[in-house]
Amino acid sequence: MAFGREIGIDMGTANVLVYLKGKGIILNEPAVVALNEETNEILAVGEDARQMLGRTPASIIALKPLKGGVISDYDVTERMLKYFIRKTCGKSSVFKPNIMICVPSGVTEVEKRAVIEAATEAGGKSVFIMEEPIAAAIGAGLDIAGPDGKMVIDIGGGTSDVAVISLGTIVASQSVKVAGESMDEAIVKYMRKEHKLFIGERTAEEMKMTIGTAYPRQESVTYTCRGRDLVTGLPKSIEVTSEEMLTALDEPLTAICEAVHRVLENTPPELAADISATGSVLTGGGALLNGFDKRIKARTGIEVFIADEPKNCVAVGTGKALNSLDALEIGAVNRRRPLI
Repeated sequence: MAFGREIGIDMGTANVLVYLKGKGIILNEPAVVALNEETNEILAVGEDARQMLGRTPASIIALKPLKGGVISDYDVTERMLKYFIRKTCGKSSVFKPNIMICVPSGVTEVEKRAVIEAATEAGGKSVFIMEEPIAAAIGAGLDIAGPDGKMVIDIGGGTSDVAVISLGTIVASQSVKVAGESMDEAIVKYMRKEHKLFIGERTAEEMKMTIGTAYPRQESVTYTCRGRDLVTGLPKSIEVTSEEMLTALDEPLTAICEAVHRVLENTPPELAADISATGSVLTGGGALLNGFDKRIKARTGIEVFIADEPKNCVAVGTGKALNSLDALEIGAVNRRRPLI
């Protein structure tokens, strides 16, 4: 491991992406840990642990240590980060990496400190905090340094961050704990209520990605959903349509669109005019949901563009920010220095 190695981490609720300076994104794994409850031993991390969700015996649990974009289990998060850092940089304890790590815009100072401490304990030399909307905007290729207003809508696994950025600083923002996982839960709830069918979160996620939609499709698509019949207790398969998914996802999608509307209401008029002229950018895994850009446009009247490789925008943004580490302060990555 070379001296001065620097990595950027998009520590999402659903996935962890690691950007290595000079090489790009070199790791993208689910933020899942499989733990033996009796011995407190970690059995698997990442994709191997995700495969165990809903399939483990009583003594083993597969859990997600982050909820709503923040740490819910500090010890497991620290061990997960240590695993990913070692997988990325090697096991040397001599040359520790500098780490740029992202957090949602709405987290508290206490939550930021928890992230810094977890990353430091996991092997970071110096740890810098960056707000996700700033990283997403940089990763999407937006020029945020100028006075023109830029709007970014980042839909992650646990949180949706909406922000208006000008002069490299967030002017108006809102972070809501409604995102990809909320959509999965809405699908599970819908299937229980409408079809009396109990499905797991992995099946719900597959349905979301396959036939999920935020806006009416031109052509209906179907998915064969398999689960347990709540009436008979036996396995059952049914055909589900994309129209049903539009109904199932209505509540979380409406909540996100309302967050976008509230941010626009709180945006200074000059910046709002900029956004009206240039539109907003949609990033994060949720940007891949069919018709999400059309739904936001229908609610706000503003053009919405989906970023290239939206799932990678935050990680790429942290990586680009690593080039300016010498000008950054812990917990204040987007703070501008005074001219005099």
